[in-house]
Amino acid sequence: MNRRTFLGSAVAAAAPSDRIAVAQIGVGWQGENNLKSFLRIPGVRLVAVCDVDAEHLSAAKNTVDAQYGDSGCAATTRFEELLARDDIDAVSLALPDHWHGIVSVMAARRGKDIYGEKPLAYNFAEGRAIVDAVARYGRIWQTGSWQRSVAQFRQACELVRNGRIGKVRRVEVGLPGGHTDFDKRGHEAAPMPPPKTLDYERWLGPAPVAPYSPARVHKTWRWNSDYGGGMLMDWIGHHVDTAHWGLGFDETGPFEVEGRGEFDPVHPVWNTVTKFRVTARYEGGVEMIVSGGYSDIRPGAKWIGDDGWIWVDRAGADAQPKTLFTSRIGPNEIHLPRSPGHHEQFIECVRTRGRTLTPASVALRSTTPGWLGIIAIGLGRKIRWDPVKQAVIGDATADRLLSRPMRKPWHLDWNES
Repeated sequence: MNRRTFLGSAVAAAAPSDRIAVAQIGVGWQGENNLKSFLRIPGVRLVAVCDVDAEHLSAAKNTVDAQYGDSGCAATTRFEELLARDDIDAVSLALPDHWHGIVSVMAARRGKDIYGEKPLAYNFAEGRAIVDAVARYGRIWQTGSWQRSVAQFRQACELVRNGRIGKVRRVEVGLPGGHTDFDKRGHEAAPMPPPKTLDYERWLGPAPVAPYSPARVHKTWRWNSDYGGGMLMDWIGHHVDTAHWGLGFDETGPFEVEGRGEFDPVHPVWNTVTKFRVTARYEGGVEMIVSGGYSDIRPGAKWIGDDGWIWVDRAGADAQPKTLFTSRIGPNEIHLPRSPGHHEQFIECVRTRGRTLTPASVALRSTTPGWLGIIAIGLGRKIRWDPVKQAVIGDATADRLLSRPMRKPWHLDWNES
């Protein structure tokens, strides 16, 4: 496809038909959840699924075909084949973090709107590439930071944004810690041949070569630093995203980040931080503590101001004074967008070309404290950050850690037309 042909297809994609054709890339676990969410939306048709695990792929195709009562859902192990199709309006991506950058940029270049899972990317440089590609090719992007589509999170953020607790001085973000053995295969860490149903070479993709073991893939891949960032990066797209939303920090970031962490010295594959405490400082005197694996901070997001505090989590919400949640937001105050549902809002924006609740540029900002925190923990020193230029200040080593070389032949190439 040359540039002229692409631009023509991009213009056509900007005004999709009444039926939105969606494809799901990555259908194991969260990908399956997203697939089922899109299947429930009127006017959406799941037309294709993609996965490198044949068992996951077959199950996903069967789910879609059963929903529609036919066998029309295409199934492939190659995302390139799927992205080359002109009849697909949008893609939903649920891949290990180390694949986010490549597939997202290619999807944007091919004229697809994108629902992409959190965190935005494996590292800052790949996240920046996603933001630039989405803007360059005029695509709609929704990050899977779905708490913005839940009423209690929106209400808590509206109260903070409208000054109900006075000037905010401190934010406490409590995340899980440790390494959860979701599929009960963490003990299977010794190298072994991959199953015939899994294209393991393809699964590794741009990540370094490593021997296969069940503990390395599927539901526990993020506990290895070659593919993800542990609990910190798993959850930062939820509670730090909520904290930023309440502060009105969707277009800014910290000027300084420091952190400390602990690691599991025993497991041969799982090597991400299991306990962590990251401190991010923002202009205006706001300090945010992101803690995981310790009991000093309550799970969720808590804003502490001069006149009280507000806390919110999936389990509920609380405040001091208690009457804050009965406070009415006036017509001239800040009203945050109400969502019909996170996947539904994405589809709505595909139709209208409006702004989603969690565009790529916002996800980049929400995730940055985590990327910088991991670098600070690894180097054992504070990282100074320019939130305007979005760049490390005066630390060449830290700057290099914002990116990672990709294993050939995988790459992000901006010169492709």
